[in-house]
Amino acid sequence: MNIGKASKVDPRSALIKKNVLYSFLFKGWSGAIFILLVPLTLHCLGAYENGVWLTISGALIWIDSMDIGLGNGLRNKLAMYMANNETKKAREVVSSTFFMLILIIIPTVTALTGTVHVIDVYSFMDPKHVVTGLNTIICVALVLVCSTFIFKFIGNFYQGMQLPALSILLTTSGHTLTLVGTYYLYKTGSHSLMDIVLVNTGSPLIVYLLAYPYTFFYKYKDMRPSFFSFHWDLVKEMLSIGIKFFVLQICGAIIMLSVNFIISKYFMPSMVTPYQIAYRYFSIMMLAFSIITTPYWSATTDAYTRGDIEWIRLAMKRTNKILYLAIIAIMLMVIVSPFIYKIWIGHMVTVPWLITILMGLYTVTYIIIMNYSFFLNGIGALKIQLITSLLSMFLFIILSITAVKNTHNIASVLILMSAVNIPCIAFDVLQFYKIINGTAKGIWKQ
Repeated sequence: MNIGKASKVDPRSALIKKNVLYSFLFKGWSGAIFILLVPLTLHCLGAYENGVWLTISGALIWIDSMDIGLGNGLRNKLAMYMANNETKKAREVVSSTFFMLILIIIPTVTALTGTVHVIDVYSFMDPKHVVTGLNTIICVALVLVCSTFIFKFIGNFYQGMQLPALSILLTTSGHTLTLVGTYYLYKTGSHSLMDIVLVNTGSPLIVYLLAYPYTFFYKYKDMRPSFFSFHWDLVKEMLSIGIKFFVLQICGAIIMLSVNFIISKYFMPSMVTPYQIAYRYFSIMMLAFSIITTPYWSATTDAYTRGDIEWIRLAMKRTNKILYLAIIAIMLMVIVSPFIYKIWIGHMVTVPWLITILMGLYTVTYIIIMNYSFFLNGIGALKIQLITSLLSMFLFIILSITAVKNTHNIASVLILMSAVNIPCIAFDVLQFYKIINGTAKGIWKQ
């Protein structure tokens, strides 16, 4: 593998800069939407029902992991095929992903909706039985989110084409439609949880349904999914790496989902609201940092395929500088948070100072992991990430439930969110530098 210096004319880095610029514009607006949605939804539902909605929406994160990693498998494979100018293979991998998603999602949504109808969802989400028809509300949300996920592969397609800004544009468009719909509900006085669910889960589906014909009947006709281009062998290849992405996604989803459930079950659904407000406040930084690091995923795949290790080394130096600035920004966010909360949500909800500090700490650990994992994902080095993520997930669930029962303090859960990320950080950093320095052997290369 060539480990020479990166060329002076670097179209890969130029494409990243262009995507980062557009991504900041799109995700900046998306971040503003999330800020605006919080008080709007609170006005529509109140603290208790809003806590129920946040618990439901947290559970829907699971659906993002139901493709068994096919979306990220498509992303990596497509970047490889396009780097080698293999357009036919690229269309085959797009077609195989699309039709495999349909085969996965249809039985998945059938099983999930059937399960919802036979379990007591009120004991998990609404112990006071305030919401009427909660089972039906959850089933509607599941059907719409699952339908969206089939077409969400279009975002992975653009990421594999090294155009992540277009993927972000699709997501932001869905958020914009959600904001418009929620504002309409607020102005018309339609404040039921079912209305909020329909607007939040239906809006992204509309956007992706419109994006499909534009992408594959106008922009990239030669990439249009065709059943005749479906190949089980390609599915197996994607699954070989995709199943690892799937487990990584599941681990993250379980941790975030379990936080909502633990707070809702051992405290009250209304307590989910201040936690989620703090989370959404710091998600601005997570969002900003992901804008910068996301383009490096497929660009790293491209560089690694071409043997351009020096480019990867220099790219990491750039993102490390941005990481240090981001950590300073998080500290400032903690300091000014009382003033921001007052402007943002007024006196509707009180966010304790300790929750803000602990969410800031969690955000620091999260973006450090993001900084290294996106490069490792692009290289395809997932096995150690897999082991540390599984370990972190099990430790978090066991320790957090034990801690809450003994301390009766929500802070113990938030402390553990950061603590379980520490092994992930240590191993990600070590593995990255072993690979880049050519000293990785055995499991360190996988």
